[in-house]
Amino acid sequence: MGDPKYPRRVWRKPKRPLNYELKMEELKTLGTFGLRTKRELWKAHTELSRVRHQARSLLALRQEVRAEKEPILMKSLARIGLVSSDATLDDVLNLNVNDLLARRLQTIVTKKLGFKTPYQARQAVIHGHIMVGERKVDIPSYTVTIAEEESIHFSPESKIPAMLEKTQSETKEEAPAAEEATEAAAEEATEAAAEEAPKDESSSTE
Repeated sequence: MGDPKYPRRVWRKPKRPLNYELKMEELKTLGTFGLRTKRELWKAHTELSRVRHQARSLLALRQEVRAEKEPILMKSLARIGLVSSDATLDDVLNLNVNDLLARRLQTIVTKKLGFKTPYQARQAVIHGHIMVGERKVDIPSYTVTIAEEESIHFSPESKIPAMLEKTQSETKEEAPAAEEATEAAAEEATEAAAEEAPKDESSSTE
């Protein structure tokens, strides 16, 4: 059983961790979903392997036993949004790690509440600015169910919504100024080209 202070690992390292292509793919996934360490990615891979193993085990069972146990697995996966309600075991075997990471609270908060990066959303979650329904959740890796997705919001005392609104308004004010500067630069370039054109024609005539 082991010492309760040192629980059993719930993740497995890849077989070839020093493979260059694998390392680049892992780094890309870490940046896309705002993961803190590769351990979080390995946990997702391990969970995906567990789900696939269950699906393969069901495919090997007799038809009557499979008909009894398959709906339990499909219902649990549909509840967290990994598959649709009419999905099959083949759809479960086609899942990838991005599908699991997309159901993390951190990822959904990034898309739903207007954060620019998943790292900003992670910080907001950890510091207790996010609520799921009537309770605060400060775990970025929390798996959000379909029923909970619409109930994600900022906590009442959070000042982040006001800061996001201020940032968006400043961005809108800066956008017209940037467009005017671009148009002015384009007009200057056109005028300069028009002034140089006669000189080139006269020199070619001579």
